[in-house]
Amino acid sequence: MTDAVRQVGRIIHSDACVAEGCVWLAEAEPRFAHALELTGPLPLRRREDGFGQLLSAIVSQQVSVASARAIWARLEAAGMISPEAILSQDIEGLRALGLSRQKATYAQALAAEGIDFDALRDAPTPVVVERLTAVKGIGVWTAEIYAMFSLGHADVFAPGDLALQEAARLLFELDERPKERALRQMAEAWSPWRAVAARALWAYYHVRKQREGIA
Repeated sequence: MTDAVRQVGRIIHSDACVAEGCVWLAEAEPRFAHALELTGPLPLRRREDGFGQLLSAIVSQQVSVASARAIWARLEAAGMISPEAILSQDIEGLRALGLSRQKATYAQALAAEGIDFDALRDAPTPVVVERLTAVKGIGVWTAEIYAMFSLGHADVFAPGDLALQEAARLLFELDERPKERALRQMAEAWSPWRAVAARALWAYYHVRKQREGIA
């Protein structure tokens, strides 16, 4: 086992990895066994890593899925999905493609940061989160979601997610929705498969609420 693997831990590559995590969770916590009976197999939800994923996350902040897709389509059509392209435009040029002034500023900050995305693949989750949240416009939730889906970290959670909080309240029959700190502590019991626990809670949220918890 290499030092990088020891630091990062298990990487989710396939549906079989997710299924393995489900078996572990169901044995460790009966409520997850109940949730998984209702949800069925969980989706892999792996995404590409790199600049484009974080730019897409900025585009998606505080807008509907439909609006985010429309803006992203304009950026793609204009070739504005690389750091070099973003930096070649001024703020008004990016606004003309649908970004707000604030998001255009965030996009340029991300492009100028010069993140070594290849190096992040071998970095443990805390390092990934620290590196990404140093960029203006990238918060902890975005960084943890990036580690979970773009890097495949099996033992990362995103307790600031409102759908995860609500799903935990429902599944564990809590009196109120747990706050971020409380849910982070709660999720420690689901290590080393916290990313699969998150998938299970999002799927359970969908079953109970009949709407998606994450795009």
